[in-house]
Amino acid sequence: MFTKQADSGYRDLLEGVQMKTLAYGDKTLLAKFKLRKGAAIPVHNHMHEQTGYMVAGKMRFTIGADSFECEPGDTWCIPGEVAHGVEVLEDSVVVEVFSPVREDYLPVT
Repeated sequence: MFTKQADSGYRDLLEGVQMKTLAYGDKTLLAKFKLRKGAAIPVHNHMHEQTGYMVAGKMRFTIGADSFECEPGDTWCIPGEVAHGVEVLEDSVVVEVFSPVREDYLPVT
């Protein structure tokens, strides 16, 4: 799969959180997120391992009992079934990989 860069294709997941699937295969899905300052992703868990890279901005992750402030260049890997949430401290851009593929993030056709 090859996809050309485009500013379109984002969908709203939560207030202040937009997501766009960049590419996916049989085992992984790559997504880009735009998050607005003040947005929050409530603590949740899912079966997918989630590996990410902070492109721009600043966010505070809660992963299990730990809290981490992430800035551009920081990375993370959250194992499946581990509770996690996010507080967006500045407008942010994040790229994440999910394995296995998150079917709820597949492009709508």
